[in-house]
This record gives sequence, C-alpha cells and structure tokens, in this order.
Amino acid sequence: MVIDRNDPFRVVRDEILVREGDVWRATVALADIGDADLYGFRVEGQGHRFDSSKVLLDPEATQVWFPPEHDRDLAAQHGADSLGRSPLAVLRREVPRAAMAPGPRHAWSDLVVCELHVRGATQLAQHVPHELRGTFAGLRHHAAYLALLGVTAIELLPVHQCDPLEGSYWGYMPLAWSALHHEYVAGNDPEGEFVEMVQAFHDVGIEVLLDVVYNHTTEEDEFGPTYHLRGIDDAAYYVVDSSASYYDAAGCGNVVRAASPAASALIMASLRRYADLGVDGFRFDLGSLLGRDLDGIAQQRSPLIDEITTFAAMRGLRLITEPWDLGAYQLGEGFAGQTWSQWNGQFRDDVRSYTRGEQGFVGRIAQRLQGSPDLFGTEWHRSINFVTAHDGFTLYDLVSYDRKHNDANGHDNTDGTDDNRSWNCGHEGDEVSAISAEHVGALRSQQMRNFLCLLMLSRGVPMLLAGDEFAQTQHGNNNAYNQDNATSWLDWQRAAQHGDIADFVRALIALRSHGGDNEVTCFGVSGEPDVSYQSHSIAWQWGSLYVLSNAWWEPLTFAVQSSDTFEVALASCIDPISIIDGRVEVPPRCTVVLLAVEPQARPVERS
Repeated sequence: MVIDRNDPFRVVRDEILVREGDVWRATVALADIGDADLYGFRVEGQGHRFDSSKVLLDPEATQVWFPPEHDRDLAAQHGADSLGRSPLAVLRREVPRAAMAPGPRHAWSDLVVCELHVRGATQLAQHVPHELRGTFAGLRHHAAYLALLGVTAIELLPVHQCDPLEGSYWGYMPLAWSALHHEYVAGNDPEGEFVEMVQAFHDVGIEVLLDVVYNHTTEEDEFGPTYHLRGIDDAAYYVVDSSASYYDAAGCGNVVRAASPAASALIMASLRRYADLGVDGFRFDLGSLLGRDLDGIAQQRSPLIDEITTFAAMRGLRLITEPWDLGAYQLGEGFAGQTWSQWNGQFRDDVRSYTRGEQGFVGRIAQRLQGSPDLFGTEWHRSINFVTAHDGFTLYDLVSYDRKHNDANGHDNTDGTDDNRSWNCGHEGDEVSAISAEHVGALRSQQMRNFLCLLMLSRGVPMLLAGDEFAQTQHGNNNAYNQDNATSWLDWQRAAQHGDIADFVRALIALRSHGGDNEVTCFGVSGEPDVSYQSHSIAWQWGSLYVLSNAWWEPLTFAVQSSDTFEVALASCIDPISIIDGRVEVPPRCTVVLLAVEPQARPVERS
C-alpha cells in the first residue's frame, strides 16, 4: 500500500502482491500515486504471528519515516490496526552517486582505533557548529582532532535506523539495517551527509569502521512490537522452538535466524550498501550468533560467515567481531571466521586485574603483551586490545569507582555487570575530602596512564574509548545504554582540565611506531618474568622500546636486559626516572618507557 505523509491514515494505492518463487512483488505506476512517497505491507497467513492489522515496514528500506502518531505500544497489540501509527519505508528516486575513491588502508601495526558515538562525540563539542551537533555532518568537524591525537581508524557505534520510541541511546536495537538513523541527519540527504563524513575522515588518513547489529532487532520477544520481520514470516527470520518461543542468546528478546536464506540476504544487502557508501570495515555485535545454524546451534563453519569473509576480501574491508553472546564464548579459535579480528575481552579483564594489584596475573599479562598467542597464535593482528568500551566503565570511572552506580537507568541498579575489576584509589567517586583530594587525584591520573601504557604498548590493535583521553566520566554508570544526555555525551570541558592525559595518549601512539611488526620479549626485574602468584611486575622489549611495569605498591629496581642504549621516553608517574648502570628504580604503581638511542647518543635523565 502507498501512503501520503500528509495524511498517513489514508491509503493512496493498494496493490495485491504476486508471488514469483519465494518473492512477492507488485508494480505501481507513478502516475497513480501523485506525491505519495511512503509504502508498507499488510501480510495475511496462518500461524507464525501473522497479524494483518499491522502495516509492515519493508525490511530492505533505505529510509524510514515515522508518523506524528507513531505508537510502539500499539504495534505490540495483536489485532490493533497500525495504519498511521507505525514506521513506513520511503519510496526513493535515488540519483546514482559516483563511486568513492578508496580510503586509507593502514598496516595492522599502524592501526589505532577509537570507538565513538555519532551523537555523543559532538553534542557538546565547541568545535562543531551548533546546528550540526549530534549528526554525521557534525562529526566531520571531529576528524582533525582525532588525527592530531594519532587515531588511524574510528569505530562508530551502530548507525542503523532505530525506533525513537524504544529508548536506547547506543543504537543496538535496530529497526532497519539498510537505513541510516534519521536523528543523525542534519538535512534531507542521509547518504550524502554520511559519505561526506566518511570522506572527511579519509582525507586525514582515518579509516571508518561501522559497528553493525544483525543478530537481533527492535521487535524484541513475543510481547514486543510487530514492525516487519515478525509479521512477514516470524519463523524464517527468528530462531524459535517448536512452541514458537523465541531463543534469546542476545539478551534483547530475539535472535535473527541468520542461517536462513531470507535473513542472510538482508544482512548481505546491508553490508553491500554501507561498503558502497565508503566504509572500510565492520565490527559485528555478538558476531558469534551469526554462526548459528537454523536451530540456533553454533557451527564450526558457517555459510553466512564464509560469504561475508569472501565479500570483505573482494572489497578490501576489515572484519572485526565480538566473539561471544549469552550462549557461547568463542574468543580465539572458537569463532567460525578464522581470518576475522576479534574484540579481546581477555585482554580487558587481565589488564584490569593486574593494574589494580591483583595477584596471579603476570603470566596472563605476558600473553596479552605478546598479542595473545594463547588465543591467536602468531596472528597478533586479530587481537583488538581494549581496556574500556561503550558498555562498562570509562577509564576515569575504572579508577574512581569500586561498584556501579546505574540508578538513573531505571532498573534499581540491577543492570550492568558487577565484574568491573575496578579500584577507586581509596574513595568512591568524586566526593573526596579536601585533605585527600590531591593524593587521590594524582593516584587516579597515574593509574589511567598505567592502563594506557599497557593498551598502547602491547602487540595487537589498540582500541581507545572516545573521551578516555581526557578522563571522561559517566559518574559510575557502567551501562549507560539509555542515557541520551550529559551522562554519555563527551564533556569537552574535561578536555581542557585533563589535557595532560591527551598529551600522554598522543605520545604513546607516537611511540608505537618503534614497536612495529617486531615480536615482544618479556622479562622480570632481572632474568625471566616472575609469574609466581605473588608477582606484580613485568618488563618487555618491543622493537626499540623497553617497558618496565610495576603494579606493586612498593618501588622495584629493574635490570635492563638488553644490549641497546636507552633513554627515558616517558613514565606514568611524576617521579624523576633515571638509568644508572643499566638499572632503573621504578616507583610504586608506575610504568616507565625506555627508547633505544644511537650508540653515540647520551641517555638523558627525565625529571
């Protein structure tokens, strides 16, 4: 049915679709619809949650329109007519766009990823014109800042069209996979603004990666709204059991039956569309769910993952996955995409535990520093190393809170993980007495630098959470999925207050080039690494870098076990550091980075 947006309760043209094989189609003459530019479907059938009272969205829609009386609750009521109250696809007369020139393709060893949110990064940014904040057009103005920081790739949180009434901020409840979220568009040309944004990042040498969510949709479980897939063919698009109950290993109410031809065709169409718009790769949310068979059982080989792998190879795209879900943890060799890079959750957990002073983690840290060979063998580039991400504490909160503070989310602080592995440095949050403020602030700053050293000077691909470079805080909220407000938006006033952290990040990224493609060799304070349960220290050499890490609360003296001549490049602490007779005293909870110099150069003392 074709509908005019000026009167969404009136059907301008109603056509019966004709089946050709597994495809239903109809042809409508432009002369018969006038200025009407919206369309939807009613679908009748037996069982499988068909509901002919619902006007359904085309799941292949590339633009979605929401009527003024859009009603998510009504869409969840079986038998309630949703005409004029549910999202519709836009009939588009698209003008072919010129193909974009290939973007930058950095070596894996040069890749530094920044995870950010289109709206959150720009909503309070003074360097973005006010009328463009929160949009693709506004994000263009952010490219130069990230390039100056040293970032070489951004990973955008999902930009799929979502339901504005669903209430999430992150974007992980997609409605239309191939449509760009309308709230990120400043004008009337979604694709044009998106392409211009991508080009702005390409122009400063930054790749653009998209976080995509193909494992579930905003239709939730049987009590959720019927917008499209459920009403078209529930069992073809979602994993259901013999009683038609939904399998929910995504934690969002449903799981897409990605192995079915209908669902996999939608996924591939969406990927091709974003690739055509110039993106350089994808990060797949709960990617392990894409490898399930028709019954939701994990497979060692997945036709869909194989198809995505081939497509990416032909288009020169990067593939990154989150290799776990509520029913499987496939980090390392367990994931079906054997060439894909993976978010390394083990890196996050081990680095957090080690840095806050837990015992028994030095052996694990040695693995993480070397690119996690216990997980990826020699393919270190498959490890996407991170300490923080959108879901969880920010870096500042990681050193400022022992427990989550999620009351604002509306779930009585029951949402969000309790496994934070954080340490508040002696005081919970920012309510620190004047007597303790200076000491606590200095310790937190030092701990943040320690985390950044381990992140940036480990083999693998580092991913920085946007805002961590200036101590962004969410005030202890570790699950700000529904906080489209100052809780989640980057506070650019902190950039002025904590510019020293940004300078530190910039210096670390510059030092990474001295590691390059070289292997990492680990040492102890003297001799081999001490991997005993009581150990709190480790040293490593990576190319012309030699790093000394003391996570203990007492000073330690390290012997530099290399024939190279070094100078002190930087340290996480403010104490003066010097190299005396090949030995370095490293203060408590401090990381020292040494850089090899030419034999004739004289090492200098850092003060």
